[in-house]
Amino acid sequence: MDYMTLKEASEIWGVTPRWINYYCSSGRILGAIKMGTIWLIPKNAEKPIDGRTKQGRKLKNAEDTLC
Repeated sequence: MDYMTLKEASEIWGVTPRWINYYCSSGRILGAIKMGTIWLIPKNAEKPIDGRTKQGRKLKNAEDTLC
């Protein structure tokens, strides 16, 4: 499996590496593993929904009603 770093993921997803680190440590990125002090993120991982935005809240509520 191919992996990317926090910096690569942040450039692809358009958020800071700090947010990617938060997503990884809280388990919101499936398949992310920590090797020493570095998070490795699968290249096919999807960006987690940001619940702080109006669009993110709408998507989160839609997912909750489906389950």
